[in-house]
Amino acid sequence: MNSGRDHFGLWAVAVILGLLTGCGPQAGSPTTKPRLDALKSGDTGAGSTDSARAPVDLSGLSGAISINGSSTLEPVSEAVAEEFQNATKRSVKVKVGIAGTGGGFKKFYRGEIDICDASRPILTEEMNFAREAGIEYIELPVCFDALTVAVHPSNKLSSINVAQLKTMWEPAAEKKITRWNQVNPDWPDAELALFGAGLDSGTFDYFTEAIVGKAKQCRSDFTPNEDDNALVQGIAGNKHALGFIPFAYYEPNKDKLKALAINWEKNDAGPVLPSLENVVAGKYNPLSRPLFIYVNRKSADRPEVKAFVEFYLQHARELVTEVKYLPLPAQAYEGGLARFAKLQTGTAFGGQLEIGLPVEEILKREPKQ
Repeated sequence: MNSGRDHFGLWAVAVILGLLTGCGPQAGSPTTKPRLDALKSGDTGAGSTDSARAPVDLSGLSGAISINGSSTLEPVSEAVAEEFQNATKRSVKVKVGIAGTGGGFKKFYRGEIDICDASRPILTEEMNFAREAGIEYIELPVCFDALTVAVHPSNKLSSINVAQLKTMWEPAAEKKITRWNQVNPDWPDAELALFGAGLDSGTFDYFTEAIVGKAKQCRSDFTPNEDDNALVQGIAGNKHALGFIPFAYYEPNKDKLKALAINWEKNDAGPVLPSLENVVAGKYNPLSRPLFIYVNRKSADRPEVKAFVEFYLQHARELVTEVKYLPLPAQAYEGGLARFAKLQTGTAFGGQLEIGLPVEEILKREPKQ
């Protein structure tokens, strides 16, 4: 990890604004049926992108749209899909799957889906596969997440530092760091039960990059699952558990879980709890992250896909908030609409997670395929 990550939350806001404006349920899940009274009234309220753009023309649409990928972003895309289908009187069918970010990108570059949900930017290997397959893509950030480290509510711990998390999760800990007091002698002499995202998940990639220092480098003797609801149940069902989950899965389960404040030794903020306010203030480091949709360029030529993506970006602020994620600034959605209107393909994130990359370096880049 490098010292450039000290203000990643603010960096991510600035990067996305710069990139876009410069370039032109199961029980316990986040709700996936938001109330969009604005769709009936035609007004989405202050700060919404709808006030600056005409509503999407949904007349005469038909067909089907396939979305797959991140389980983290699934509640947002499912919410948009539900409202879009209601608005089109179900003349367009939208199917949202959860193969994980890595699994979604595999389906994407094989041409099996129209849109990939991603909890991290596309990686170099995935870019290469897409290039070989002739798949071009439009990269659109849609919201933020505060990746949450959670324990059983009976756990007396209130905070944890990044070094301690690394001690728990790094490859060298496998079959060696198995009890809480091996991390800190003041902690209980109790078995350490670890839960985390599946290996094909962008959440897994992001967490390991931010905590261990390299994506996908992690002990293997933990309980992985692509289903975030299963992780909630696992942590809630074991008083010696610790795991990482998206904030939107923690928020509706506060009575079952306890979130730990993260103390990152590279800044002076002290322990900081995950919250949408702390993300936008740039305080929750290094576990704040942007989430994306990737649209197949050829699919974007189909009227139903074009209308869906425009609908997604125009209504994202309200729908993202409904499912407990952090919306981007309104200008970012305007920039996304402009990028999509120009069908500008490629990624501005260089094929790497690049946590903490300086803003000025990112803003020099044009998206590349």
